[in-house]
Amino acid sequence: MAIAGDLGLDVRKEVKVGRRLWGAVRSIDLVVTHTESRRSLGIECKYQGGGGSAEEKIPATISDIGAWPIPGIVVFHGPGFSSNMRAFLWSTGKAVSLDDLQDWLRLYFGLS
Repeated sequence: MAIAGDLGLDVRKEVKVGRRLWGAVRSIDLVVTHTESRRSLGIECKYQGGGGSAEEKIPATISDIGAWPIPGIVVFHGPGFSSNMRAFLWSTGKAVSLDDLQDWLRLYFGLS
């Protein structure tokens, strides 16, 4: 993810973090780490270009973040997210729009 890399953060993709209830491997799309503090953040990336299934999976994704061994968020983007889903995402405190991500990461990791 270019935004995190441009801020000097280490980015790993598809990081395995155990198993789900039914045995499937659980992985996080991105794990971003501030190398000096070793503080990490998991990021699930969701894009919705039109009507479809990404929006239907959001509540399960938000719930899944709670089982991670590190804090996590959903980063969402695309014109296909309904206004109701955008409101739901923001209300969870666990989601950030792609347009707001750089500022959010700066605050989370204490970057200038």
